[in-house]
Amino acid sequence: MTTLASLVRGFAALLDPADGNDDLLTTWITNARGADLPHLHAFSRGLELDRQAVDNALTLPHHNGGTEGVNTKTKRIMRQMHGRAGFPLLRHRILLG
Repeated sequence: MTTLASLVRGFAALLDPADGNDDLLTTWITNARGADLPHLHAFSRGLELDRQAVDNALTLPHHNGGTEGVNTKTKRIMRQMHGRAGFPLLRHRILLG
């Protein structure tokens, strides 16, 4: 459990985008693969599958959080309406929300 907690804390520290995080991720993956934790081995293999995207996420300050927030809000309103009243009411509720 101590090793798992240490690796999770180490990965969480990488989530704040900064230069050099790609090198730290390589070190983290090496440490994760050295531990006897099969689920972390699978996670690290998944990170390696699209390494360029992961490196960009960990080093670049750009993100699409605002867009995702608007999408989530729109979907929530649509679920609340259960398909009733059509597009004009949906548009009105989104603009007022």
